[in-house]
Amino acid sequence: METKLKLTDEWDKTFPENDKVNHRKVTFHNRYGITLAADLYEPKNATGKLPAIAVCGPFGAVKEQASGLYAQTMAQRGFLTLAFDPSFTGESGGEPRYMASPDINTEDFQAAVDFLSVLDNVDSEKIGIIGICGWGGMALNTAAIDTRIKATVASTMYDMSRVNANGYFDSENDSESRYEKRKALNEQRTKEYKSGEYVRGGGVVDPLPEDAPFFVKDYYDYYKTKRGYHERSLNSNDGWNITGCMSFMNMPILRYSNEIKSAVLIIHGEKAHSCYFSKDAYSNMVKDNPFSDNKELMIIPNAVHTDLYDKTEIIPFDKITDFFKTYLK
Repeated sequence: METKLKLTDEWDKTFPENDKVNHRKVTFHNRYGITLAADLYEPKNATGKLPAIAVCGPFGAVKEQASGLYAQTMAQRGFLTLAFDPSFTGESGGEPRYMASPDINTEDFQAAVDFLSVLDNVDSEKIGIIGICGWGGMALNTAAIDTRIKATVASTMYDMSRVNANGYFDSENDSESRYEKRKALNEQRTKEYKSGEYVRGGGVVDPLPEDAPFFVKDYYDYYKTKRGYHERSLNSNDGWNITGCMSFMNMPILRYSNEIKSAVLIIHGEKAHSCYFSKDAYSNMVKDNPFSDNKELMIIPNAVHTDLYDKTEIIPFDKITDFFKTYLK
């Protein structure tokens, strides 16, 4: 059922290897038959069945970046963790490359839960997920459909449906703006079908314009410098296909978030341009939800969006650990 993938043997992460954690490459498949590549981390000398956490994100990143850092850190704290590349990206399978899908990417998270559920050293009743950036929204969508997930953390989240349909800060939230975007994307589809080739949309802008918004400068500082650059990262290089995220416009991923019964912790930086996604997602999730007592929004003072990618002095790992220890028991 699984396609053999070409996986690198070297440690090519953007963060140092932790000698208190065992690491190995693994693969698993989703419901659509796509084989996914992942890094599995587990605490050294651990015995018995462990609680497990699947990690993914940011949107357009790879497992060698922020998700791997989160996974390795949580493994040092006693969890078996899995950082994976989504379908069509990184070392994972799926053709054509550099596509995104609200359905398939939610399924990727569920497939990670499938994989973790059958490992001999995992307690299948103690599985959580962490989604970073655009994968924070995907994590909430997965929590809404997958009852095996007992706890979810969304860190510095984007709602990819909202930003694709409405633009940044909802600046294009009207029918005419959406029509013009749909028109342009569909014209692009025709061109690509005729040429037989997909066109990439571009990653983080490079060179960086002097008048770039502060959050674009933050993205550049992470994705385009030694701090976070990776050769397989879409954001570090040529980005998604121009039509790669088109379907998010018509498919709101957080529609049933207020039916999530399991525990959720949403974390965001106070000064992040994207903070409104988390604030609104939290409000909508607890509205008319009889299971709101296990939901929490945590705002980190003075932090910007990318601070929660890799700045370990700012990412609240103690809080995240306590959260999972509370609800994965």
